[in-house]
Amino acid sequence: MAVIAVFNQKGGVGKTTTTLNVTAVLAKAKRTPIAIDMDPQGHLTLACGLKNNPEAAEQNIASFFERKTPLANLLRDTPAGWQIIASSPELAKIDATYGADPKAGILLKAGLQEELALTGAPILIDCCPMMGVLTLNALLACDRVLIPVSADYLSMQGVHRLDSALNVLEKKLNRKFERRVVVTRFDSRRKLAYEIFDKVKDRYGDLVCNTRIGENVSLAASPMHGLDVFAFGPNSPGAKDYMALTMELMKSGFFDPVSQGENSTSGN
Repeated sequence: MAVIAVFNQKGGVGKTTTTLNVTAVLAKAKRTPIAIDMDPQGHLTLACGLKNNPEAAEQNIASFFERKTPLANLLRDTPAGWQIIASSPELAKIDATYGADPKAGILLKAGLQEELALTGAPILIDCCPMMGVLTLNALLACDRVLIPVSADYLSMQGVHRLDSALNVLEKKLNRKFERRVVVTRFDSRRKLAYEIFDKVKDRYGDLVCNTRIGENVSLAASPMHGLDVFAFGPNSPGAKDYMALTMELMKSGFFDPVSQGENSTSGN
């Protein structure tokens, strides 16, 4: 099992779009991925074609935190054939419920190890854009972090803040967070987009994916129809970009199970 948190503290950078379409490619590659929507807004849940219905009212990640429902019991099939643990507005209460509990941050990690570790499937967590109990659960449960950064100045600052936060957590937890940065919403007509990419590349080097995700109508429109970009616009530039990105990450072993001790650090 490899657990990947998709996170940036700035909204609007393509976090959910990246989770949706990378998961879709992994499914096409027969990797049987599982997605977890950890954002109370539930955009990933809606984008993959699931509606809130009475029969599935409690079949979401909030039930895990509030009612200790096993994660395996919360899995739902998407129209595209992969599985998701859906979100719910109830998630917004979790910070208030667990904010004073020092053990709250490891709940998801324990749940994944108990319920889903044997599946061997890559698990992608779509995080909310805030550093609270939910995001802490995702980061402490994950093996790797995928950081989307849109090709604009403010998004780049969000990456710097997140990188600093991960460095602090690494020292505190005596472990490493393997991370990759992907530049999204790249407009090849704008000089600024190239400047942002170069600045990110200069600072993070090989951690930056070579594949850039361009601005594309199909990427913007597909979630409205409850579809990933491969179902909505299979020949679109957006589909080609996300296929290339996922293949690049797959070749680097980013979605492979993590060996014991791989994330440990020494000398801290």
